[in-house]
Amino acid sequence: MTTPTTHDTAAEPAAHAAGQAGITKAPGDESLAPQQTRIMGRPSYFLAWFGGCVSIGTFAMGSSVVGTLNLIQATLAIAIGCFVIGIALAINGAAGYKYGIPFMVQTRSAFGFAGTRIPGLVRAVPAIVWYGFQSWIGAGALNMVSATLFGFDNLVFYFISFQLLQIGLSVTGFQGIKWLENIGSAFILASLVYMFYATVQRYGDELSASLLTMEGSWGMPFWGATMLFLGIYSTMMLNVSDYSREHKHGTGPGLLTTIYAMSILPCTLFMGLIGFMVSEATGTADPIQVFANAVDNTPLLMTTLLFIAFAQVTTNVLNNVVPPTYVLMDVFKMKYPVATVIVGLLAFATFPWKLVQPESAAGLQLFVQTYSAFLGPIFAVLVVDYYVIRRRTLDLDKLYDATGPYQGVNLAAVIATGVGIVAALAFSAVSWYASLIPAGLTYYLLMKHWAPCQRFCQ
Repeated sequence: MTTPTTHDTAAEPAAHAAGQAGITKAPGDESLAPQQTRIMGRPSYFLAWFGGCVSIGTFAMGSSVVGTLNLIQATLAIAIGCFVIGIALAINGAAGYKYGIPFMVQTRSAFGFAGTRIPGLVRAVPAIVWYGFQSWIGAGALNMVSATLFGFDNLVFYFISFQLLQIGLSVTGFQGIKWLENIGSAFILASLVYMFYATVQRYGDELSASLLTMEGSWGMPFWGATMLFLGIYSTMMLNVSDYSREHKHGTGPGLLTTIYAMSILPCTLFMGLIGFMVSEATGTADPIQVFANAVDNTPLLMTTLLFIAFAQVTTNVLNNVVPPTYVLMDVFKMKYPVATVIVGLLAFATFPWKLVQPESAAGLQLFVQTYSAFLGPIFAVLVVDYYVIRRRTLDLDKLYDATGPYQGVNLAAVIATGVGIVAALAFSAVSWYASLIPAGLTYYLLMKHWAPCQRFCQ
């Protein structure tokens, strides 16, 4: 691997020099420079994805297919979605894994130094919004535990404390993320197994007849369901290089795909099916509310609430802190610890207590649908750029040279993204799938045949 001779001003922290000398990376020493020190082996990388991909939204995704799919179909839809996620993560994370570069550097060859702010914002803004939203949810769970067990009820106190805790953990960088995810995975798995068992025990009689005997659908509703579960992780598919650059060399594409798919599958399967079964049995679309009302089962209630709170931490520090932090480092040349603190403070500014209001649900859904339309096209552009245009060979000197051939904005990537967005909106039920070919093909044709983009082919 070549080492770039020209770097960003933010790309030369002590971690890079230490990595070249074989010294373990210190907490918080993250940079945009090619990663030399890899701190996650296969078990650690597996557990990081296992613990960091627990989305409470998966409960809702399971609830949304009630009446459309039977139990077998729902299970297969989740499994297929996770398998597609595994393939997509392995494909788009290959550049980061090979060269040790983060997402914001990876996008420069496709979008240009200035243009990379487009995918950066598409990934960063939703992350900050969800950071605040999920922190409020986690604080609410802790507050309910406190009120139930100790009689202390103060949601604002728990929200501020919860957010400060997450900021403190985030400042430690991937060293802290590694240990948090690895240790937390055991609690998450045990909680999910117990919650699944309790759900079957409580609602088993109502479930056995309806979920197994209904005909369901193997057509478009089934494939739309696979995309629902896939869509939860579509943001991670963009910036997967931020994580793959931390994984030690020596893992082939097939094994990497297996690590991604099998680390995401257990949590997604348990949570999706719990949401599916609870909604089918009770008619309530919010399984969390069902658990919260299970006052006759205090252990289930406490386990569920603590799981919700802990899951917000493990998901936020991996999924919702890293992407906007690297964007701030790239655009404003900040150091990693400073950028993580600012991201944590920005999460306060999302006013999450407003986002959880019933009247905000429609707006939040529109927000998700809008930014989701960008995810598939950008993914397609990055994949075509790396595998077809670059043939899996990147010139790191050019990627770190702001005055080189990648300066400015690559119009081919912007236009291709726009074409993909139109396709995604036209086929909203399978938007991510529908956007891939139009965006990828448009990008390839423009890069090969449109003169204004030829310098980006270098």
